[in-house]
Amino acid sequence: MSARAPKKLVIYLMAMPDTPELAQAAVDAGADMIELGFPFSDPLADGPLIRRAGERSLAAGMRTGRCLEVLAATRALVGVPLIPMTYASLFDAYGWEQLEQDARSAGATSFIVPDLPSDVHPEFRRVQLAAPTSSDARLQLSAQESDGWLYLVTVTGTTGARSDLSSALPPLAARARAVTEQPLYAGFGISTPDQARAAANLTDGVVVGSRAVEAAEHGAAELAQLVSSLRSAIDEPALDSSTVA
Repeated sequence: MSARAPKKLVIYLMAMPDTPELAQAAVDAGADMIELGFPFSDPLADGPLIRRAGERSLAAGMRTGRCLEVLAATRALVGVPLIPMTYASLFDAYGWEQLEQDARSAGATSFIVPDLPSDVHPEFRRVQLAAPTSSDARLQLSAQESDGWLYLVTVTGTTGARSDLSSALPPLAARARAVTEQPLYAGFGISTPDQARAAANLTDGVVVGSRAVEAAEHGAAELAQLVSSLRSAIDEPALDSSTVA
């Protein structure tokens, strides 16, 4: 039997003055990629924890230009992929080509724009999202257009910690496997090592957002402890499917 391919761990952090150091702590603890949230006043896909983090970020003066500075400072400390995640309105205000250029110059590897359909601005290369409600045709289009990996949204709703891994993930992952060879990463609602292990057993990696933001509020040490526990969990095959609701 061939060895199981290493699973990827993606950690989301909101842009703040201390984010570069937090990102470095996360990477040192085992994160393979950092999503960097650029705050927006009406974040439709974000649950309460990330919404509050966005409000604190805006209160700290994290407008787009300052977020780009945080991105550049983070890039100076870590070598892993950095993925800004924000909403289409920020690109509309700043300019699509200009923001893409400035972000890539600051160290961005790709982008995630959750409110931008896959067939809008197709020239703008980004990681696409697929939800349990996505039709087979939409799933295939998102996979074809996605930049590097396909983001599987495990729930129909906003981000946020949940008690169990969504039962929608297994069929969504199976449908995605049928239409693409792109790596599949699962996110939204993954907050514990057991959930991360179960999700990694179905996909090529996991994204942890709300729980990471919560840990980061308490400092680099607590964030590193969380990341280390997630890293250990996804490096082991899931023992069973009992954590899937």
